[in-house]
Parts: sequence; structure tokens; C-alpha cells
Amino acid sequence: MEKVDVDHTSVLIVSDEANFSAAISARWQSERNLPTLALLNGNLCPGFDAGGFEMAIVGAVRASVLPAVLTAVNPVGKPVIFVSDDLQTAEAVRSAQPRVLVLQQREGWLDALILITTEILRRNQALARAQKAEHENVVLDSQAALGRYMLEMRHTLNNALTSVLGNSELLLLDAGALSPAARSQVDTIRNMALRMHEILQRFSSLEKEMSFIERQAEKDKSTQSRSAAAGF
Repeated sequence: MEKVDVDHTSVLIVSDEANFSAAISARWQSERNLPTLALLNGNLCPGFDAGGFEMAIVGAVRASVLPAVLTAVNPVGKPVIFVSDDLQTAEAVRSAQPRVLVLQQREGWLDALILITTEILRRNQALARAQKAEHENVVLDSQAALGRYMLEMRHTLNNALTSVLGNSELLLLDAGALSPAARSQVDTIRNMALRMHEILQRFSSLEKEMSFIERQAEKDKSTQSRSAAAGF
């Protein structure tokens, strides 16, 4: 089973009965991976922010505050488990809060609660990794597109720089055509053109290196495929 990384995982437990929260906390101590547990009663607290938690567990909360609690802990669709010891209350919550997972407080409910919570946390982390990978792929695609454009345009830029460099050198060869200040400026233009030309040359070298690496990777892949087909 995949290990849940709980370094940055937090679970909110809301209950008006200390024994309820204590039972869950004690049961979780027997697990290898223990998330950070935050305990609150049904009154919650001023400035409460459910967005700071991965999920919430609600149980043994006064009926008068239960609807408000379930609404408060689920403002952005985060997972919420409601543990109920009353069938009528459970059905009422299912009807009013269809996104809330209801668990009956029967024999073995603690084990079931830990199992369900662990699976939810694992799913959330897998989704977060997938979203991160998708974002990184978008960034890499953008960078690759920019790199391709720069490689495609290097010849055009190189031609423009060659013209700038050639004309600046012609001006510098005519010692009397420029004032000292203008000559210094043209010399600066020439030096900057040379520097840009060197950068473009590095792009060309990088392209050759990348092409070599790509060909080598394709060659290694082909070799591995042939070896696998031969049974080695």
C-alpha cells in the first residue's frame, strides 16, 4: 500500500464530546502515519478557516449547531466525514449535505473511519501531485516553445547582427568620419554586436548537443527494445 505523506497533512476533528475526539486520536496513534490533528468543539472559533485543513471529521455535535458546523467545515468542497450514532440524524445529514460522507457509529467504526480517512488523504495527495505535474508540463511546454522559436530565429538575428557589425567596423575604419564621442558610441555598438553573436553561437552549439543526446537516447531505446525482444 502506498505510504501517505503526512508531513503537511492536517485533519480537523469537531465534537462537543471530549471522549469522541480522544477515541479518534488514540486510535490513530496505532497507525504508522499520523497526520496533524486539530480539535474544536461545535462552537468552532472566531476567524475559523476550513481551508487550512485537508479534511474534517464531525461527530457528537449538538443538534442545534450541527448544520452550521457542517456548512462551516465544507466551504470549498473539501472532504467531510460525519460520524452519527442516530439513524434519523444520519438520514437528515445525507439529505441536507449530499457531499458529506456519513458513517454510522457501530462496532468497528473507528477502524473504518481511519481506513476511509487514510484513503481520502492518499487520493488528495495523488491529485495534488497530478496537478503539480500538469502545471510543470505547461511551464516546460512554454519554455520549449520559446527555445524552438529562438533557435528558428537565430539565422535571422545572425544576419542582422552581421550587418550591424560590418557597418560599425566600416565606420571605425574611417578615422576622420566620426567625432571622438560618436566613435566611442559606434565602438560600443560593435562590441555589443560581437557579444550577441557569441550568444547565438552558443545556441547553435546547444542545439547540436541536444540533437546528439536525443539521437543517443533513441539509439539506447532501440537497443533495449531489441534486447527485450531477444529475451535478454
